[in-house]
Amino acid sequence: MKIAIVGAGWYGCHLAAFLRQIGFDVALFERGAEVFTGASGKNQNRLHLGFHYARDHTTRFQSRDGFSRFIERYPNLSRPVTDNIYAVPQGDSLIDYRTYKAIMASSGIEFEELGEGHAAVAGLTRLAGRIDTEERIVDTGAAARFFRAYLDPVLRLGTCVRREDIREAADGVRIGGERFDYLIDATWGKLTRPEIDIFYEPTLLLYYETRRTDWAFTLVDGQLCSIYPTDVPGQVTLSSVPHTPLGHFTDIAAAEHALATLPAATIHEKRALFEAQIRRYYPAFDESFTYVGPQLSMKTKPVGAEDNRACYVFRQGRVFCVMSGKIDTIFVAAERIISSIGQPDFGSGFGPGFGSVPTLLTGTPARVSAR
Repeated sequence: MKIAIVGAGWYGCHLAAFLRQIGFDVALFERGAEVFTGASGKNQNRLHLGFHYARDHTTRFQSRDGFSRFIERYPNLSRPVTDNIYAVPQGDSLIDYRTYKAIMASSGIEFEELGEGHAAVAGLTRLAGRIDTEERIVDTGAAARFFRAYLDPVLRLGTCVRREDIREAADGVRIGGERFDYLIDATWGKLTRPEIDIFYEPTLLLYYETRRTDWAFTLVDGQLCSIYPTDVPGQVTLSSVPHTPLGHFTDIAAAEHALATLPAATIHEKRALFEAQIRRYYPAFDESFTYVGPQLSMKTKPVGAEDNRACYVFRQGRVFCVMSGKIDTIFVAAERIISSIGQPDFGSGFGPGFGSVPTLLTGTPARVSAR
């Protein structure tokens, strides 16, 4: 069976590696010159356990279960962060510390409470409570090198697949005349739009150098900010829920244009807002962190007030559209696709007109113990 995958980020690369390993004939298309050139290589690359998502149980449980599976499947592609602090601020959170702690404990996620005098929280203020977690940093550079080598025989770099290049026929899906049994869109809704309302969000993170290594600080829950290490020693990113977004777009071309033409003055203004926010909880931020530059990327998000960042897979005929969640929910996508291949096509609708009714694959992901 021959399967085309479009998009060589975390989801596309994992799906290609998994399907190839179990015997499928795979072709992985990527418009960039290398793998991980999109959001997978430009993110905080946090290996989640669920602490980020107190308000959405689906995302929390997918992350909790995927964490252990990620470490088992890719043992050399992440590392621990010695002091990985989550904190609920006083008065600025959508959830109080007592409730937050109860949600995490009831979810089976381990953590350690930290008192105000603990060395890991020195210099932090305005906090109602703080915990130390075992979330990890994904080594993006190592992951890109691993997938580039393993998938080299099936990679088609510098190849842009457009919607008009795709035709579904009775015997499969054709991309520019080449036949495949199935197509998997791992572009985060940029090639085929899922049957949910989504928007495209250009984003800005800021890079800093620091002497405070192996340390992360994340404020929850709501319009808050976080500091997280990268895979480069001594380098972190600063992210802000209200200030990281650069706009909401329903058209991907408009979103990409806005990102490509972002004025330097806007980055300067945004940086001032980022730093003012983090100083509220870390007054001595400037003494430990030195600004390096911006990181620009693109996100695809569902419309709505929910804090849902779970992974969903939609099937329309022989085409799967993957709405990516966190990095550690790549296993959910793989399970739902492999369980659906070989079942009825649910109608043919990816040709002109897109007339068939899509199917959302919502099977519960396999569970593993949370550490």
